[in-house]
Amino acid sequence: MNAPISRCTPYDSENSSTKMSLAKIEDRVLWLSTAMIHHANRVRPNPTGLKVGGHQASCASMVSIMTSLWFEQLRPGDRVSVKPHAAPVLHAINYLLGELDESHLTTLRAFGGLQSYPSRSKDPDSVDYSTGSVGIGATAPIWGAIARRYVDTTIGSAGGVGLNRSAGSALGRQYSLVGDAELDEGAVWEAILDTSVAELGEIVWIVDLNRQSLDRVVPNIAAGRLEAMFDAAGWQVITVKFGALLESLFNRPGGAQLRTRILDMSNPEYQRLLRCSAEEIRLRLPGDEAGADAVSSLIVALDDDTLIQAIRNLGGHDLDALRAAYAQIDDTRPTVIIAYTIKGRGLPTQGHPQNHSSLLTVEQYEQFADELGMDAENPWGVFEENSVEGQTCRDTAARLAREKFEFTTPPAVPADIGRTPTGTSTTQGALGRTLLDLTRQAPEAAKRVVTVSPDVSSSTNLAGWLNKVGVWSPNERRNWFADDAETIMHWREKPTGQHMELGIAETNLVGLMGELGATWSRWGQALFPIGVMYDPFVERALEPWSYGIYAGGQSILVGTPSGVTLAAEGGAHQSIKTPSIGLEQPGCVSYEPAFAIDTEWTLLSGIGRLGRPDGSSSYLRLSTRPVDQTLAEVPTDPAARERRRRQVVAGAYMLRRRDKPAITLVGMGAMITETLAASDRLADQGIAADVVCVTSPGLLFEAVRARDGLADGPSWILGQVFPAERAAPMVTVLDGHPHTLAFLAGINSVPGVALGVSNFGQVGTLDDLYRYHGIDTDSIVSAALDLVGRVFHRQNHES
Repeated sequence: MNAPISRCTPYDSENSSTKMSLAKIEDRVLWLSTAMIHHANRVRPNPTGLKVGGHQASCASMVSIMTSLWFEQLRPGDRVSVKPHAAPVLHAINYLLGELDESHLTTLRAFGGLQSYPSRSKDPDSVDYSTGSVGIGATAPIWGAIARRYVDTTIGSAGGVGLNRSAGSALGRQYSLVGDAELDEGAVWEAILDTSVAELGEIVWIVDLNRQSLDRVVPNIAAGRLEAMFDAAGWQVITVKFGALLESLFNRPGGAQLRTRILDMSNPEYQRLLRCSAEEIRLRLPGDEAGADAVSSLIVALDDDTLIQAIRNLGGHDLDALRAAYAQIDDTRPTVIIAYTIKGRGLPTQGHPQNHSSLLTVEQYEQFADELGMDAENPWGVFEENSVEGQTCRDTAARLAREKFEFTTPPAVPADIGRTPTGTSTTQGALGRTLLDLTRQAPEAAKRVVTVSPDVSSSTNLAGWLNKVGVWSPNERRNWFADDAETIMHWREKPTGQHMELGIAETNLVGLMGELGATWSRWGQALFPIGVMYDPFVERALEPWSYGIYAGGQSILVGTPSGVTLAAEGGAHQSIKTPSIGLEQPGCVSYEPAFAIDTEWTLLSGIGRLGRPDGSSSYLRLSTRPVDQTLAEVPTDPAARERRRRQVVAGAYMLRRRDKPAITLVGMGAMITETLAASDRLADQGIAADVVCVTSPGLLFEAVRARDGLADGPSWILGQVFPAERAAPMVTVLDGHPHTLAFLAGINSVPGVALGVSNFGQVGTLDDLYRYHGIDTDSIVSAALDLVGRVFHRQNHES
């Protein structure tokens, strides 16, 4: 086990030349970040005239914090999530450290250039966490910390840094740089309050408390309230309110009254002072409460420049105050540093209530360049090589250099366990059985599987898997129900467990999945994360899961139980739109299997795509409806069985093949029983009906696009399952919105009817609900007869 990494600052806070050097770097970071945005909006040609945008004021409020953090505090094992609007500050720092070529500085928000918000997958320089969607990037380091610990305890060292519970920083700290308005996002507090987070000593949040949102100065952001909320969650709270100049004034006669006055005034009143001349400050600052005379007596002795600087002297812009805050961090629990800042600090727009998206005018930009001694025409200068600042940049780059890791190819995942299910079963039940089979068939691959659940493990059929592999915990905990004979699910918590349980917060679940699914790209060790939640709540989790995929997190999301098939639960627990979500989600293959064997094959295929540079995520929509497994008619011949498996994984297979079909019935998931029954009833009427079982509408849609030359990828599945010579009018049916499968009739340009669910669900029996939504056997038969009749009459009319 490695010794904790020293957190001693390499700088002497008493050394004035060092202070001046860091202050110059701070100014250069502010200038570069401002210039990047200016160039994107005022210099680079913009033929369309559309807004380019950028956030000069939001960058400015973070410059001191990020300069202090990068140039004094960070170590190679640390990771930082940068608030979205401070992306140019990150690029400016990386440029000074030699990680970003000058040519990129003119490409902010241009096609193929620096991204609007930090992106692991698209930016050319080092980005630890993709941010942009409010609240998601802020919480990502929490889940990254858990993922790193999990890799350490279950597979081996992550990035060569050993686990040390007595000093969380030995793992590498996980920093989040958060705007105060971002704390309005509920997902932030879901993460902070999860009980597992209080043990993560490597978590450090720095809140940029600039008291402004997009439209206004927020009137009621009270640091005391935030402090109390973090403290109640078990976090260490460090508040950095004032800089050295203000603190020195507080020690003078009248200083106590000045401090009280500043702390008691509203955010808008304080912000207004930032826009005032010295004369106006002298009139406004004392106020009219008790102590006003003492404040007046104190500030009357100050010259104008000192008074103006004092009112702007907040702790989030004081490098010494920030350094002192970092030194207080307790690595045995999470820490939040609440840093008072000024939005737009140092810019002509500082403190203005509408400065969020405002840009400096050309005149303001040129004036700003003069104030900093920069060249507005040639803005990308770096420090002289032999200067103290240049040496500091080189030293910092060397200190932060990370060891290269070797990517470990994930263990092979079998394509087929070899079992053919019989009797009656559910696709949900097949999930747990497949995972257990994997531990026997491919134990090395099974060791990489980590399941995650928001308190629904037992109700989603993971009990058997959980009993076998145990629950992950940083420390082993005693199972007090181990000797209870009536306990079916055994909750054994240990550092080698392979299941993680969070509270009922789907956003947390998919956030954790995203980070567990990114370990292959962070430390070269792949995990196979599988998250299970009730399918109706997939929509709630979609944005953070999608963002995790965007950031390189590969995982499998299982939504179960699904659809109105969850009959007795009622409309609130019945999913309608989720099938199309799977179809539309980039970087994801969606499946809705009809049979247990389909679940096995699609799940194994999904696991096999995880943890690799060309990998992808998957979404499985499963059902609790018992289905006769003999209806699958799994071929017994090995070659035919493999052909069926390949078709299942590719998106569809022919389940019933009739001579000279007059109609094609296409069913998906739980509706395959009704689809087959409809085919039999049509046959009794002399109407031949093929039956196609769709497992992935998304893959079929991509195959159609590939066939039409609109995308790259295979299209062979269309010829095998929807051959042109067997083209017939088509009825599609699923337990979800009908448009999900409606495009299939276009494969061979045949008439079609799409059946599905387009209203809120109801409570009732399966027969009641299927009849109500028009997806029962009668509805399928009726739609088929209508189609066949229309085609017959049209043909007769044409003849």
